[in-house]
Amino acid sequence: MRAPDTAWVSDEKIAQLSEEDQQSFAPLVPEFIVEVRSKTDLLKDLQTKMQETWIGNGVRLAWLVDLANEQVFIYRADQSVEVVTGFATLLSGEQVLPGFSFDLKHIK
Repeated sequence: MRAPDTAWVSDEKIAQLSEEDQQSFAPLVPEFIVEVRSKTDLLKDLQTKMQETWIGNGVRLAWLVDLANEQVFIYRADQSVEVVTGFATLLSGEQVLPGFSFDLKHIK
């Protein structure tokens, strides 16, 4: 099992779980995840993890936040990757999490 730094799972997915699974580390793939690169993480390794572990297993939207370089890599289910440079941007939950946004200026 893997666990991202942050994840969101819809009520519909949670409702499909047994009571026991709802009370534990559920065996499911979230729709949306966020990973934050730490000082000891290699960027290339995290990029591979985002593509293979998360998107490759059904995550629909994933953000990799690279604090050191002030970049966010946005991974989508269609295998596209967008790079946002600078923390003066408002990120959107897109169709996965409508109405959700995160203002990157709050990071530092």
